[in-house]
Amino acid sequence: MALIDTPEAANRLARAIASDIELYNKEEIVEGITKDDLFDRLDGVISKGLSLYKKRVTPELFDSSNYYYRAIVDILVYKNREVNSPIW
Repeated sequence: MALIDTPEAANRLARAIASDIELYNKEEIVEGITKDDLFDRLDGVISKGLSLYKKRVTPELFDSSNYYYRAIVDILVYKNREVNSPIW
């Protein structure tokens, strides 16, 4: 399988991985936002997603972008901004 070498495709992959994390961990995300420990709570699954992302994109693209982390924040945090939390 060829590595992803365009920013658009890398961004799509990052968002797809983040969306899968959200889909399968919705309750953990809500609780993590509520208790302000989201990234500690989901450290393992976020790290696995990052590993998958890194394997699928070129090293140059991985090193020069933050698509994965931006997708994590957009989809896990911003998309769940309605959750009641002291962090807001």
